[in-house]
Amino acid sequence: MITRRRFVGALAAGALTPSFAPAPPRGNASQIKQVGWLAHVPLPHLQSEFKRGMQELGYTEGSGYVLRERYAGDHLERLAALAAELVALPVDVVVAEAIGPARAAQQATTSIPIVFITGDPVTNGLVRSLAHPGGNLTGVANLSLELYPKRVEILKAALPNLHRLAILAGPTVRPEVLTRTIQEAVGPQGIQAFPPMFVSRSAELDDVFTRASEARADAFLVSPNPFFNSQKHCRVALAARHRLPALYEFRDFVEAGGFMCYGADNKDVYRRVATYVDRIFRGASRRTYPLSSPPSSSSSST
Repeated sequence: MITRRRFVGALAAGALTPSFAPAPPRGNASQIKQVGWLAHVPLPHLQSEFKRGMQELGYTEGSGYVLRERYAGDHLERLAALAAELVALPVDVVVAEAIGPARAAQQATTSIPIVFITGDPVTNGLVRSLAHPGGNLTGVANLSLELYPKRVEILKAALPNLHRLAILAGPTVRPEVLTRTIQEAVGPQGIQAFPPMFVSRSAELDDVFTRASEARADAFLVSPNPFFNSQKHCRVALAARHRLPALYEFRDFVEAGGFMCYGADNKDVYRRVATYVDRIFRGASRRTYPLSSPPSSSSSST
């Protein structure tokens, strides 16, 4: 059994240069700012951390800024239209949760700043490089692919008889990248990894867990995705019903009764997004948006 512990430096660092160079605010400084929020599903417990960060920076929701929220739900094809709606309002900045919303926002505007929360933004084509992202995008890069070897290692330590591993992935993950990363991670542990099972709708989840159980998987490795985060109680219940220990990315799943987690401190990630929005509100150069990496992560088990 692995107990809760902390580690530092497991996630690849984002760019530290060039730094923000705040310029005088544009327009009326007293004008209420418009924050577009584009995501798959609402995540109130995480969005509240963003609001907390904004409050700490002196912005009160309603009088200092307003959120213009758009959610695609299970209908990913709606993201492009929702991004266009936000741009047409217009908003002062777009916060995009995950790769899909970030891509939709990127295609909708080249002038309105976009702050994303994603996996590797270079691999996914959002920016040219971590050191020189360019364009109108910045944000927090959760380079979770680099964590897979450690995630597999601690899962094997907790389950010595682990031989067959099922993988659950969200709709925006690139299959070839995930498959290659998983195979490289399981090789040293002598584990057979089944091909990743991709889901894009809630109704598909029961079938995925059933298939993994019928294939006699010993455990589940759940890839990070906002869609999964919003369905954490369902996900944990399905794992328990099929008697499949699962390792998740975020602590929320363990707090909901899941087996283990290993990943970034998601609450701190959302508070950090507020600092980028603040800098943009204060007139940071649109061509100097450095990236950031998430803070320390934790590993837990029940």
